Amino acid sequence: MARTDDSDLRLRWTGRLSLTARILAVNIFALAILAGSLFYLDSFRSRLTSARLQQAQTEARVIADALRAAAPASRHALLVKIGRDSGTRLQVFSADGAEQMDSWEGAAPTYQLRNPDEEPWVKKAALALDKVIDAIVGAPSAPDFLPPAAERLQAWPEAVTALRQQRPVTGLRRAPDGTAFVSAAAPTLVDGPAVLLLTANERDVRRVMRSERLTLGFILAGTILLSVLLSLFLARTIALPLRRLARAAQRVRLGRAREVSVPLLPARKDEIGLLARALHDMTQSLRYRIDATEAFAADVTHELKNPLASLRSAVDSLDRVEDPAARQQLLEIIRDDVARLDRLIVDIAEVSRLDAELSRARFEPVDLGRLLESLLGLWDARAAERGVRIAFARPRVGTAVVMGEESRLARVFDNVVDNAISFSPEGGLIEVSAVRTGEAVVGCITDEGPGVPEGAREAIFNRFHSMRPEGEAFGRHSGLGLAIAKAIVEGHDGQIMVEDRHDGRTGARFVIRMPGVSV
Repeated sequence: MARTDDSDLRLRWTGRLSLTARILAVNIFALAILAGSLFYLDSFRSRLTSARLQQAQTEARVIADALRAAAPASRHALLVKIGRDSGTRLQVFSADGAEQMDSWEGAAPTYQLRNPDEEPWVKKAALALDKVIDAIVGAPSAPDFLPPAAERLQAWPEAVTALRQQRPVTGLRRAPDGTAFVSAAAPTLVDGPAVLLLTANERDVRRVMRSERLTLGFILAGTILLSVLLSLFLARTIALPLRRLARAAQRVRLGRAREVSVPLLPARKDEIGLLARALHDMTQSLRYRIDATEAFAADVTHELKNPLASLRSAVDSLDRVEDPAARQQLLEIIRDDVARLDRLIVDIAEVSRLDAELSRARFEPVDLGRLLESLLGLWDARAAERGVRIAFARPRVGTAVVMGEESRLARVFDNVVDNAISFSPEGGLIEVSAVRTGEAVVGCITDEGPGVPEGAREAIFNRFHSMRPEGEAFGRHSGLGLAIAKAIVEGHDGQIMVEDRHDGRTGARFVIRMPGVSV
């Protein structure tokens, strides 16, 4: 079977996912982009750490210059004061590796390395989370800091390098509790060549990072919650109604219930509401067509039984009748019944395919004036057999133009005129006209027959309607002529009705109204 879905509506691999899953996937994808801000935080931490290293290097160089310029007696006091104010530890090592001065000597330590095993569980959980996020973003890991067993120059590689190369050198390590441990060394002169070592435990870097991460976490959690709620809302307002409509359509297809309730969703003015109402109307139309088909089948069965019963009776009697006149009469009955069956079958076939053919027909401009004029010869010959006259009021050329299929429109007027001929008395006059009235074209067929009672004006357009004029031989009409005419007119967006004559005389006036077009 050929594919009928449009290329712009066709889904690839996502076609296997439900609408709810696709809505969630789209929203979660957007959240994943937001979660990518974790990478930004890692970049922010790198920049912040680099700034602290640069600051430590600058401070070490400035302090080294200050020690060189200070009086020997005031150097230790200056070192202690600067260390206390800056929150760092300042040490001076001589070229032989011995420690000459320490800002912590005789003063309180400016920082303290914490043992993570002694931290409360909240801190341990935060440290574990730090490690997980660092692993996710692929953050570079600094070497662990191990306090030296002895305060010697050789325990600090950056100090050895700074003394040897006579330039500031920085170092970055990770303290036991995961915080950044920053060091900077700068060459100086204190009773000979020496090096100043500045160390600091930059706990505020992690504090800033955790604060930013917590803020981002709250934003991300709130966004996730809102996104999930919005996704569920969309799923409820889109996927759920569609699922119910699909189940209703499935029940209609399976025919499990005579009356299938399709949700109307009258409060919804969006595409889902339009779809629901369209499916409801389609179901109602389908149910009407099914009922009409069943009724039509029942009517066909009933109408075929009558000539078949008559035919069977005549055939059964033919073998038992010896009188030639009686046999001839039975043969006439057989011929009439066969002719009646033939008319019924032809008309039934036309009615059954009429809707489908009209839906596929290509409508073109049809001038009803010319069409009716072309049928006059046929009507005159048929009317002459009953002594009936036909008068045609020709409209101006190009005024009574409609869009339609010419052969079908000819069948409409032919059926109505044939009906008028049947009911017209001998010597009666049938008037046929077609005029343009505003935006419509109105065709009228008026006869001088008995007219149509007001209570039967709808019924005469029903299939197999049996009201026939007095004196007409039984079975000459199938009872489908006016039903066919009505179906064709309505297929052309028109209307057909019957009313009394406008001049007060006895008779019927059939009015056929269809949209007109300009040429």
